[in-house]
Parts: sequence; structure tokens; C-alpha cells
Amino acid sequence: MANYKNTLVIQSHSLPLSPSWLVSCIDSVKDWSQQHRFDYQFLDDRLFELLPKAFMEQYAAQKVILTDYARLLWLQKYLAQGYQTVVWLDADFLIFNPDKFCLPESSYAVGREVWVQEDKKSQLRVYKKVHNAFLMFRQSNAFLDFYAETAEKLLRKNSGRVPPQFIGPKLLGALHNLVDLPVMETAGMLSPLVIKDLIAGGGAALNLFSQHSLVPITGANLSCSVAATEGLMRQDMEMLMTILTDTCDNPLLKSI
Repeated sequence: MANYKNTLVIQSHSLPLSPSWLVSCIDSVKDWSQQHRFDYQFLDDRLFELLPKAFMEQYAAQKVILTDYARLLWLQKYLAQGYQTVVWLDADFLIFNPDKFCLPESSYAVGREVWVQEDKKSQLRVYKKVHNAFLMFRQSNAFLDFYAETAEKLLRKNSGRVPPQFIGPKLLGALHNLVDLPVMETAGMLSPLVIKDLIAGGGAALNLFSQHSLVPITGANLSCSVAATEGLMRQDMEMLMTILTDTCDNPLLKSI
């Protein structure tokens, strides 16, 4: 029998961390990893060391594309080094109920996105998708190599700029629609409208989010890439994290 190591959790972000509230998110993942005796690895810009030089040049202006592909290479690398399970969590992912944030038994899993936003008529709409802010792969999985190879082919085939979520949520979403990928439903994502409702103590967007979530989430990506542009400042995000980590008053945990 192979002598596998247990589980490794990987995160990455450029240093120094900005915005500053990311520190609390990363600490929540470190604490969760320690609680479960998982190994933990933080990569700063070393994340890009495994990328082909051609990709670094072609997509230099699209760091999110490079990040989405690089994470797959690191996950492959650590599985090859002998870890039984590898987990990726974005730097803006907050685990606010660590006791209930439990890895599934499946050989791999992606995160759940229930995105609430206004349409062109200012009506709230829900888009239920999957995301790559949480990724988990075990030794027995048959998906990671296929996913990484497909992402590489798409990046080599295209020239110029591509959509920001090209090989991340967009590619995962297309594959999910075809084959129904295993999803860790408790690994969620909060849109700015849902965040604003959480801070305000309730609202239509939060209600829609709860209605379309199969289970209460226990960790979530906090959408750092769009938070500031949607008017969510540092103090707002700090208030959000205070609300989420209060297991008595957090509305997302009410039905647990």
C-alpha cells in the first residue's frame, strides 16, 4: 500500500496582503487546517513558478487567468508528491463555521456559487453555478489531469485577451452542465448584494440566496475582486466577517 501523506491546503496571494481584511480570511483557513491536522502551504507570487514562459508573456495583463491555471499545476504537483488529498482555497475565502466545513467523501469537488444580482431591468436574478475558489482532489480522482489539460489547450489555442473566468468558473460551469461535477455545497460564494443584506440584517437578495442554496453554507468566497467597486469598504467587510463568525446570530447558519 502506498504511504500517502494526509491532506494539504494551499492558498496564494501577492504580498503584502491588500485589502487588509484578507488576513482574517487566511487566518480562518489556517486555523481550520490546524484543527483538522492538515498541512498548510501559502504561496505568494511563487504561484507562477510552474507556468510556461509563453503563458506568462501572453497573459501578463490577465493575472486571474494565470492564477486559475497555476493552481491546477500546484494541485497536481502536491498529489504527485504523495498527498492523499489536496485542497485549494482562495485568499478571500472565509471559513466561518469550521466545525461544519467538512470535506466530502467524493474523489474531487468544486465550490457552489449562488450569485444574486440585478438584471438590466433592476430585477433580482439568481445564477446558480459552480466556482473554483474551493477545489479538492484526492489521489483517486480522474478529473484534475483532464481539467488542467483542457485549460492548457484552451489557453494555447486562443490569442489576445480572454474572459476573466475563462478557464475557471466558465470552463468548470460548462463541464458541470455536461457531467454534473461533485459539488461541496457548504463552500459558497457571496455576491455584493448578498453581502450588503447580511450587513443590513436582511433583505431580498439574502432571502433569494438562502432559498436557492441546497444547504446552509459554512464557508464562502467574499468576492474581493468586486467588493470595492460595488461600494464595500474595509469597515464593511470587517463587519461582515464579524457577523459571519458569530455562530449564534449568523443568518446563514440558522437552519444548521
